[in-house]
Amino acid sequence: MSDLEARIRRLEDIEAIKQLKARYCEACDDGYDPDRLAALFTEDAVWDGGKTFGVSEGRDAIHRHFAGASARVTIARHQVMNPIIEVDGDSATGHWLLFQPCTNAGRDGVQAMWLAATYADRYARIGQEWMISGTKIDVAFFTPFDQGWVDQRFLPGREP
Repeated sequence: MSDLEARIRRLEDIEAIKQLKARYCEACDDGYDPDRLAALFTEDAVWDGGKTFGVSEGRDAIHRHFAGASARVTIARHQVMNPIIEVDGDSATGHWLLFQPCTNAGRDGVQAMWLAATYADRYARIGQEWMISGTKIDVAFFTPFDQGWVDQRFLPGREP
């Protein structure tokens, strides 16, 4: 492969990964569709939301996690930005910032919330398609809209 071909392939890979992340966010924002979401992950993927959102290992567990997510987060608008994507052959890593207004249905009723986090993703090329092989979410704050992150950084029991 020539240098030009390698550079073009790298750019195409980065764009494909950006589109993959956009499909992930779209499926989350469309009621956390478990079928669409699970299909974006490799069979052995890990979705790690830490103590705040839990850990799911394997595509089936990820499907189960998202099957109940729309009951917990009734409205979500994932806004991911500032991607840093590093491609190394058929594997890649991605670092994204997340800012998400959402509605949380918890033990205190339904609340408007702010969520800010960092995604640390791993990707694998399976055939000609990029898939998520792992994602780790580092939550900066998950706070009620009316209180903000200064007065209440995390919901009780949802601290990272």
